[in-house]
Amino acid sequence: MSLALLPAERIGVSARIRAGASAVLARQQGRFAPWLAVALGAGVLHYLGLAGEPAWQPLWVALPLAGLAFWLARRWLLPGWALGLLAAFLLGLGVAGWHAARMPPPLVLPFGAVQLSGVVAEVQPLPEGRRLVLEQARIGEGAALPRTIRVRLRADDPARPLPGDVVSLRALIRQPGMPAVPGGWDFQRAAFFSGLGGSGFALGPVVVERGAEEPLLAGLRAWLDQRVAAAIPGAAGPVAAALLTGTQSAIPEPAMQAMRDSGLAHLLSVSGLHMAIVIGLVFGLLRGAIALVPWLALRVPAKPVAALVALAAGAFYMLLTGSQVPMQRCLGMAALMTVAMLAGRRVLSVRVLAVAAAAVLLVAPAEVVGPSFQMSFAAVLALVAGHEALRGPIAAFRAGGVSGPRAWRRVALVVLGLVATSALAGAATAPFGLHHFGRLQVYGIAANAVAVPLTSLLVMPAGLAAMLALPFGLEAWPLAVMGWGTEGILWVARAVAAWPDAAPVMVPLPGWGLGLASFGFCWLCLWRGWLRLLGVPVVVAGLAAGQVTPAPDVLVSPDARIVALRTAEGVFLHRLPGASNFTRDSMLRALGVTAASPLPETGEVAGGAIACTPAACRFRPHPGAGEAVLLRSPPPARGRRADPPDPAALAAACGRAALILALEPIRPRCGQGETIDRFAMWRDGAQAAWLGQAGALVVSDRAWRGDRPWVPPVPLPGRVEALPLAPVDPGGH
Repeated sequence: MSLALLPAERIGVSARIRAGASAVLARQQGRFAPWLAVALGAGVLHYLGLAGEPAWQPLWVALPLAGLAFWLARRWLLPGWALGLLAAFLLGLGVAGWHAARMPPPLVLPFGAVQLSGVVAEVQPLPEGRRLVLEQARIGEGAALPRTIRVRLRADDPARPLPGDVVSLRALIRQPGMPAVPGGWDFQRAAFFSGLGGSGFALGPVVVERGAEEPLLAGLRAWLDQRVAAAIPGAAGPVAAALLTGTQSAIPEPAMQAMRDSGLAHLLSVSGLHMAIVIGLVFGLLRGAIALVPWLALRVPAKPVAALVALAAGAFYMLLTGSQVPMQRCLGMAALMTVAMLAGRRVLSVRVLAVAAAAVLLVAPAEVVGPSFQMSFAAVLALVAGHEALRGPIAAFRAGGVSGPRAWRRVALVVLGLVATSALAGAATAPFGLHHFGRLQVYGIAANAVAVPLTSLLVMPAGLAAMLALPFGLEAWPLAVMGWGTEGILWVARAVAAWPDAAPVMVPLPGWGLGLASFGFCWLCLWRGWLRLLGVPVVVAGLAAGQVTPAPDVLVSPDARIVALRTAEGVFLHRLPGASNFTRDSMLRALGVTAASPLPETGEVAGGAIACTPAACRFRPHPGAGEAVLLRSPPPARGRRADPPDPAALAAACGRAALILALEPIRPRCGQGETIDRFAMWRDGAQAAWLGQAGALVVSDRAWRGDRPWVPPVPLPGRVEALPLAPVDPGGH
């Protein structure tokens, strides 16, 4: 080859590269803007994951940067888009910080029973009894608290308070608990952004001091819950009520567990599916009714009128069910789709979903870390992207491109549509379910293929008819039909949950793995053509994070009552009386198991990995790892503190252990190695430890979360708020 041809060849190669890049960019027309919503969410996530508050307000930079990006994108697309992503990221960071700054600080609640009063904002039915959410709550004669208080009433309490009532009761209330494990679900952060200040339980009967005019929607929600639960017997009643009002608290735990294990729990959370059914039913019925009346059909534009009325019905349904995030997203999408339809534009698109997601993030940024937001948007994004990718084959199939009778093609299209919908939504939400719940619903596609049509075609239409018939006392038949459908859903859930390995427990996906999988998922759904396939290996890498991130060898609960030791043969627990079952289950879930064995009083277990005496247990998770020693104290008598660990056992452990554990204070401390004692949990919350050849790596909950507005400050000895306690009643409660 002649060297003289090389410059020309280079010019040809360069031209081909530019032409190829231009073709790729042309195909992605309209796909750059949705990435701004992704960057906005990333900014919110970054704020929530910081170790401290930002030293500056990013909003002052984000807003002018957004204007510059818009101007730049009109001339140079890619530089403007990149600058827009940065502006959206800073906007999310700033908006989340602004929302946090507007929230009242967490409450400091007394240690002991208090006399509590307040206005009932919500009544939540439970399998046994009910729970009240109180606004303007007061402790004794103190000022009204800036946050709500949630109190569970006694099961035998005959009072039936309603929303709007002013009540008083003697109760034991506590601040929201710290995470059960470092990196686990942050109850205090969720309570901080939701306005919850504390929760507890009543120690005596509730007294309704004055019946106020109840809020319309809250009263209607409580009334519907009672009517539906009374009309439909068994577990189907609370499930049906949950579909109509969003109240899940009364569903029995066995039914709830079956729904979770079968992959049908999303049906209980009033979400976009339910909103779509309500809007679709109202739209179809009203449009059909207008078409059936010739005089109206000639004078009224049926489609726009039906769309606007259906949108209003959806807004009422959202308010009735408590304005949950999936409902807000779906109503926002429905509103945008209505505007697009009236403007003659394409109704269903990724851009509409991105606008709805951005709206939710700007209004309630903390929802980005919740399973409801994540799974809801992931499912809808997968369905929208799947519909776009399959639009051509579906059109060819429907037009007769596939041989066979037209009726057969219609039936096949419906069946394949149900299977594809379940498969896409199930695959899209699986990583988020694995991260939050540590479970994988293996047969979720099969369960949803039966339960979703049952919900769409029978349960929700009957429920909507019952709501319309309730004011006239004609709800019996619609509720009976709804009960039959709900029983069918529960039967499917129980049957699928009983299949072998229906919901295997796995080590939860770490946060960085979920972030990587989410980015790959967005890449797969937001781009077009072959470019989207580059997201597949990113998703796979994110899902593999759980296999390369080892679970902790040691977990200690934040209340210093449970120690979990992970071995190759299972998990072993040291548990003190009064330990929370919920905390235990959360710790086991973090370790990827459902059951654990108690530590022996004496002897060896797990192939010698654990060796116990009455005073201490030695633990080495694998050969070559550092040793941990758990110092044990005799169980204390009722009302008394436990004795400190045996000094001889402590002295022996100090000489060789990489980690010393005790559920009581250790004095004096060893000069080497790590120590976790009761003071460590009191000060820093739950503890996790990994044992290796180099020793022990200990991470506390406080170190994981940092110094944030929702994290309580480091407690100081004797620092207890002087709040009034309730007098002891004659009954001794």
